[in-house]
Amino acid sequence: MSYIDGFVIAVPKANRQKFIDHANNADSVFMEMGALRVIECWADDVPDGTLTDFRKAVQATSDEDVVFSWIEWPDKAARDACYAKMMDPANPDPRMDPAKNPMPFDGKRMVWGGFSPVVDLQA
Repeated sequence: MSYIDGFVIAVPKANRQKFIDHANNADSVFMEMGALRVIECWADDVPDGTLTDFRKAVQATSDEDVVFSWIEWPDKAARDACYAKMMDPANPDPRMDPAKNPMPFDGKRMVWGGFSPVVDLQA
């Protein structure tokens, strides 16, 4: 079964196109290294919750929107191999260099993790 990396980030509304450009650059690396699919979603219908919500999770301010993203991998081994190669200090991928492709958001507030699917329904 596949393996999923999930991400939630707060991106300044003014940086929407910068985010899309950054994602297109970075996501191509994941695809080249074995990802099956990468989805980047800009907030459209994200309600404020009483106790918690997506905006609170990433401490989004009024001038930021939430982005929800995921990467689908064939399996965890493929994902781990990609990250090991991408982060290899002896040969880092220049497309992931923050000096050349700076993140247009505060990466310290990103929520992310790897997930093993337990239900996978498809049409």
